Amino acid sequence: MMTSAASRAALAELRERLNAMLPQLSDSRFSWLPLVGGHAGNRYQELAGELYAAAGLLAGQPRLRRALGDPSTDASARGELARTLFTGKVGDVALDLIADAVSLRWSSPWDLPDALEIIADDTLLAAAEQDGQLDTVEDELFRFERILANSGELTAALDEAGMPAERRVALLDSLVGQKVHPITRQLLEHAVTSGRRPTLLLAIDDLLQASAARRERSVARVLSAAELTSEQTERLAAALSRLYGREINVRTAVDDSVQGGLVVRVGDEVIDGSVASRLAAARAAFAG
Repeated sequence: MMTSAASRAALAELRERLNAMLPQLSDSRFSWLPLVGGHAGNRYQELAGELYAAAGLLAGQPRLRRALGDPSTDASARGELARTLFTGKVGDVALDLIADAVSLRWSSPWDLPDALEIIADDTLLAAAEQDGQLDTVEDELFRFERILANSGELTAALDEAGMPAERRVALLDSLVGQKVHPITRQLLEHAVTSGRRPTLLLAIDDLLQASAARRERSVARVLSAAELTSEQTERLAAALSRLYGREINVRTAVDDSVQGGLVVRVGDEVIDGSVASRLAAARAAFAG
């Protein structure tokens, strides 16, 4: 989302402040936050919801967005204005983070709500990590990504800007319902309702990359004609880790179009070793 060096630096600083504040949610002083299922990590979900709501307010209010995100005005004054506006509407941790975000220097006022959305995503991923469910959330996001990739009609419906947000959420519910972890559900619901995500597929890709970055590793999406065994997946992960010089977490899915072999994507790089790609190359050679 952010292209300027100044905004990327501000986002990095805001993420550091988030990571320093998250442990406060386990403090008894924050017992007013809902504790669902006995997991303190669910308090993070409340914080994420408040940050998403603040981002949505700024995205929908141009004058307010400019007032809080204008880098030419006094940073402390912007922070105080944010506290005045949001006190009583969000919890103390969210209020501190919003005020911190407003006080940072963003190249564009639009980068401010984008940053709040990003740290809300980070908060949910931290909740999954705290509860030992980050692998589950990653896998569910990847599986849903594959469903979208194989259905252009479904992807278009969920990305349709003219469709009311409530209908997009209802469509999402019909697909995932209670079948996924609540954190996965919250991440996907915001991705389909936020007007700041170019497409749902790109939003899921950002989430998978952010999840991998939390554990200082990368994600490899692997498509195969038949399901890989655990041993094959482990060998592939080890080989890719050696190739890239960092830990690679492999997510696999079956895709009939592969027709044998593998298609591996790590970030923007694609390694296509499928039979389908070799047949296509052979046909192109004969056609030439």
